[in-house]
Amino acid sequence: MAIQTRNKRSVTFSMASMSDIVFLLLIFFMLTSTLVAPNAIKLLLPSSNSKTMAKQTVTVYINDNYDYFIGEDPVNESDLSTLLQSQLAGDDEGTVVLRSDKSVPVQYVVNVIDALNEVNNKMQTKHKVILATSPRK
Repeated sequence: MAIQTRNKRSVTFSMASMSDIVFLLLIFFMLTSTLVAPNAIKLLLPSSNSKTMAKQTVTVYINDNYDYFIGEDPVNESDLSTLLQSQLAGDDEGTVVLRSDKSVPVQYVVNVIDALNEVNNKMQTKHKVILATSPRK
């Protein structure tokens, strides 16, 4: 007497669950990539061949309308020193990355450097300014 099994094993592979996972991952990465905006303030940076990399503590922007921003928050020139001091409060040797539009006069860049020097003199620290540039073509 031949005994037959009730449950037969299927050797086919179902791709339905794999395609669901792929589409979910695709949607996840599309949504998260649109949330990342490293340069929220649009600038045309000056070009340079140098490749100086530093750990940035604070980012200061100067747009083509000569407006100052710390991060994405607009700042008056008179408040620049006090806000930099509050942003750099925990560090002794922080780095301020200055992202200035290439049409901005040098005096506005010097104003940020003077504000940081004022913070260094007040707090007896050694913060420095790095001017961000774009690579030459």
